Amino acid sequence: MISHCFVRLIMQHYQDLDISRVLTRRRVDTLGDFPLPDRLTNSIDELIAHSDIIVECTGDVFFGTEVIERAFEAGLSVVTVNAELQVTTGSYLSGKGLLTEAEGDQPGSLAALREDALQMGFQPLVYGNMKGYLNHNPTPEDMAYWAKRQGISIEQTTSFTDGTKVQIEQVVVGNGFGATICRRGMEGLASADLNRSGTVLGLIADGLGQPLVDYVLPDGYSAGGVFLVCRHDEDQAPAIEYFKLGSGPYYVLTRPFHLCSLEVGKTVRRVLAGGGVLLNNSVEPTLGVAAIAKRKMNAGDMIVRGIGGFDVRGEAVRLVDELDHVPIGLLRNTVLRRAVEPGQMITFDDVELQPSRVLDIISQQRQKTVQHLETRPQPGGVLQQVLR
Repeated sequence: MISHCFVRLIMQHYQDLDISRVLTRRRVDTLGDFPLPDRLTNSIDELIAHSDIIVECTGDVFFGTEVIERAFEAGLSVVTVNAELQVTTGSYLSGKGLLTEAEGDQPGSLAALREDALQMGFQPLVYGNMKGYLNHNPTPEDMAYWAKRQGISIEQTTSFTDGTKVQIEQVVVGNGFGATICRRGMEGLASADLNRSGTVLGLIADGLGQPLVDYVLPDGYSAGGVFLVCRHDEDQAPAIEYFKLGSGPYYVLTRPFHLCSLEVGKTVRRVLAGGGVLLNNSVEPTLGVAAIAKRKMNAGDMIVRGIGGFDVRGEAVRLVDELDHVPIGLLRNTVLRRAVEPGQMITFDDVELQPSRVLDIISQQRQKTVQHLETRPQPGGVLQQVLR
């Protein structure tokens, strides 16, 4: 859906841009309904040879990583609509070339709202997502029904429903902008009034002394957008109250929509104009997304897929607290070494991971994080050994 809509957008509304090639893993002769069927290719080499910039929207961590590495080898910049990749291999890739999440999906929309807020003098305390529905363990039958009704894949429907996607999205935002979480999995406040919920989250962020990422479950208002909870200069309070944002000290700024593929073109133009990165997972992330078992599984059982599957779901964690967690984006046809219980976090000792480029990258990043934590300065200038 993303690629179809994006191609149509560029064709009809971006006369200064041209879609040169579209990479697909499917047989080209089976895609007659694609808007530009003559631009389809199965060759990464052909894609790169005819491109000035790559837009990656596979939703696939493994294939997306391969394509981006190849693009960077050719000196190309990459705009992605793939928070799943960002949170899994994005920190490594961001150190190798220009990789940015696009405006349109919630992380990019929050990044764009943040830029607007900063230019108006606001200081973000909370980066907030809105989630319309949450069921941590939906049935395959329900997901098949809703996938067909919404015209998207069962895997996408499941990751949206069980909360994995919102956890991934908020971790990318947190890593990109130096924000943290208040607890594993975030608060996820039930919210009938966004201003009140924003105040609660603002108080939590102030208590932590650090900006916060979180989400709300709206009741009585639309769940289609994103929001910030901000502070501003005290001497601006009368003007801001006159502008109908309340008396403070916490001000809620909302962007009541995110239009996915219809907004990606803005980020493409940003990069081509030299505007740089809108958002990435940073080269030194502090948050990750762990895999949490949805059901009891035995040694020898296989986790067919992590994101969008029926075996595990994702939860945001602080890396310093959960260094042994397996990133959910790494799980694909993974055999369990030992039994796990519902609600249990999957660790590296629990699974037999298949060799892959993604595993190599995660292992390298994990070691980098361990080394950083082992030698980080503590209060009073003392170096603390965190791990052995």
